[in-house]
Amino acid sequence: MTNFLIRLFVKDNKNVQDPKVRGNYAMLSSITGIIANVLLFIGKLVIGILSASVAIIADAFNNIGDAGSSVVTMFGFRLAGKHADKEHPMGHGRFEYISAFIVDVLIIFVGVELLKSSVEKIITPEPADIQTVTLVFLGAAILVKAWLFFFYRKIAKTIDSSVIKAASFDSISDVVATTVVLISSLVSKYTDLDLDGYAGILVAAFIFYTGIKASKETIDLLLGGSPDKEILKNIKDFVKDYPDVIGIHDVMVHDYGPGRQIVSFHAEVSAKSDFSYVHDIIDNIERDMQKKYGYIVTIHLDPIVVDDQKVNEMYAFVKETVKEVDESFSVHDFRMTYGGNHINLIFDLSIPVDSKISDEDAAKEVEDKIRSLRPECNCVIKAEHPFV
Repeated sequence: MTNFLIRLFVKDNKNVQDPKVRGNYAMLSSITGIIANVLLFIGKLVIGILSASVAIIADAFNNIGDAGSSVVTMFGFRLAGKHADKEHPMGHGRFEYISAFIVDVLIIFVGVELLKSSVEKIITPEPADIQTVTLVFLGAAILVKAWLFFFYRKIAKTIDSSVIKAASFDSISDVVATTVVLISSLVSKYTDLDLDGYAGILVAAFIFYTGIKASKETIDLLLGGSPDKEILKNIKDFVKDYPDVIGIHDVMVHDYGPGRQIVSFHAEVSAKSDFSYVHDIIDNIERDMQKKYGYIVTIHLDPIVVDDQKVNEMYAFVKETVKEVDESFSVHDFRMTYGGNHINLIFDLSIPVDSKISDEDAAKEVEDKIRSLRPECNCVIKAEHPFV
């Protein structure tokens, strides 16, 4: 069904890097979500009122909240698809993250309102009148929401969309919520137990948790959290195919919305390489990576000595000494120069961002350790933190 809808409504559906194609995917998911959730809302509201079940009515308003979320998603994608302009040279892709956050807030709001209604039902109980048609409709609603979960998940993976991914999370939470309501209704119909209010509390708690979890992921995107591990793997695996590049470090990924990642890193090459030749290699990497992944890539060239035995031995000594100070520390951009009766060791000391030791203290500790073992060495250390 999902593949049929994609083929029917999304032209050129394989070209997911095209903002217009992504917008068509989003429009399909939004309209499908609006239609399905409005129908579920009407059905649940009617049977909820007729059966006097606060859990079913609460679940109904959860669905109309989902329909509203789909409307927000639709407008968010339209804004995100706007072309770059003078004020926004990287485009408007982060509108998608903003719309995802609005959806998350709506989910949390619905959870809070449902919690209040459920508590009121427990305080002032009113027996629910559950009919067989109610149970059948709730079962059908579970199947519809389960399909929506797989529908949203496929589209989210296809176009790498956080806002549609949030909708898939919401759909699976609705499956759980409506299942709880169905079980509560079955118990109410066939026993004297009235679990309606308690079922409502469970539904509200699950919806609230889902909203908090999804909002955290969206906030990370807006604040500039760590890039996806798959992006880092793509970068490292891609560079391995270029034997002139010895290694890379100082990787940074800036996310301006799906399909709008700016990547930069330092590439180590032999200091004896022909400058024009390696510059051409770097240009090729930048162009080829953008062609394959869509990243906008900027690479800084770092020439390093690879065939001097004394330099290599000293580099190995420094790396080993740094690890003795702290296993989480690492070294790059190593250079060695002679200064008469002493040796200058110039390098960057990479310190994890969550390290409890300050940059100054870390550099001082490393320098003292090296000087204690090799008094002739003078260290010029630049302490820094990785961005990935």
